[in-house]
Amino acid sequence: MKRKMEKKLLIVEDDINTQQIYKKLFSQKFKVDVCDSDTEFYKKIKKTKYHIILMDISLRGMKDGLELTQDLKKNPATAHIPVICLTAHAFPKDRENAFNAGVNHFLTKPVDTLQLFNLLVETAEAN
Repeated sequence: MKRKMEKKLLIVEDDINTQQIYKKLFSQKFKVDVCDSDTEFYKKIKKTKYHIILMDISLRGMKDGLELTQDLKKNPATAHIPVICLTAHAFPKDRENAFNAGVNHFLTKPVDTLQLFNLLVETAEAN
């Protein structure tokens, strides 16, 4: 019997503690990679085909998460990948900017991890 393929999740987050927590939580359902900067993001996206991306807005490097999302959505090879934006930026304009950049879902920190997990699973399975 053929084993069901595991969905690949890329977590783009600059806080190492948050990376570790999310990796541990989400590894039960996904093959998880993490990165904390635009440079790492581009390397990983070029190398691996992800099913979903969890994107923080504030990152190390020259670009923020919204700029990375825009680049992702402009590329025909990656435009289909759903992006869940998770951020401490909670103003209505932040939400508007995120959706204009191409995110599929916008959540603000602190977030209920069960809600986030369920959203990741639902979004990945729909993709």
